[in-house]
Amino acid sequence: MERIEHRACFGGWQDVYAHASSALGCTMRFAIYLPPQAADGPVPALYWLSGLTCNEQNFITKAGAQRYAAEHGIALVCPDTSPRGEGVADAEGYDLGQGAGFYVNATRAPWAAHYRMYDYVVDELPALVEAHFPVTDARAISGHSMGGHGALVLALRNPGRYRSVSAFSPIVAPSRVPWGQKAFAAYLGEDRDAWDAYDATVLVASASERLSILVDQGDADEFLAGQLQPWRLQAAADAAGHPLTLRMQPGYDHSYYFIASFIGEHIAHHAAALRRA
Repeated sequence: MERIEHRACFGGWQDVYAHASSALGCTMRFAIYLPPQAADGPVPALYWLSGLTCNEQNFITKAGAQRYAAEHGIALVCPDTSPRGEGVADAEGYDLGQGAGFYVNATRAPWAAHYRMYDYVVDELPALVEAHFPVTDARAISGHSMGGHGALVLALRNPGRYRSVSAFSPIVAPSRVPWGQKAFAAYLGEDRDAWDAYDATVLVASASERLSILVDQGDADEFLAGQLQPWRLQAAADAAGHPLTLRMQPGYDHSYYFIASFIGEHIAHHAAALRRA
């Protein structure tokens, strides 16, 4: 593992590392913010999953989250959104291939050789972080758009692994919208049962753990009707009796201006859950 960035930030350190990933079969980068409290002992961690076209840089440079992480004593761990590099399958366009891993374990060629972001985020990355940094196994998870989809799916499929979950503008029903349908057909094939394993609106119906879900969605989001459709998650959660707070935020779009406006509230939400644990 090699540190490639190291910057002082709100009394802590914002770093970026590269490492050889066994799950993905390539070199991966991740960002980690260690708040000042980490100098005195291990702190809990919030894992952030970014959206289409993003990498480990977008959240740490645009969201302004380090200020709130420092206030609450929480580490921020931000992986890349897909495997990358020479020999890693790719496609034209922004919504498939490198930069668009969709947090699934691909089963179809040529994607299956590297696209195992689910295993990477659930297992490999936390094991690496907890072994090498002053970070505990008390975890929260959040994300934006494709990453919001990932955060919801990972939390719903892994009871006990995360203490809290939230999302900004998530793709809640990827099986029913163009972004998800394109990715799932490529990565998983045409078996709709395989798609259901990565669809939050399906998973919430049978979730054995009742983590309260916090979702913020801008009502001026250009992708709201065509790709995001948060009302599908609201209906599924209501039918299952699963706690969900969906906040429609007037005037906000899909950008990091939206995330920066509410990230402090999300980190406070996670901090409260991490303290209760």
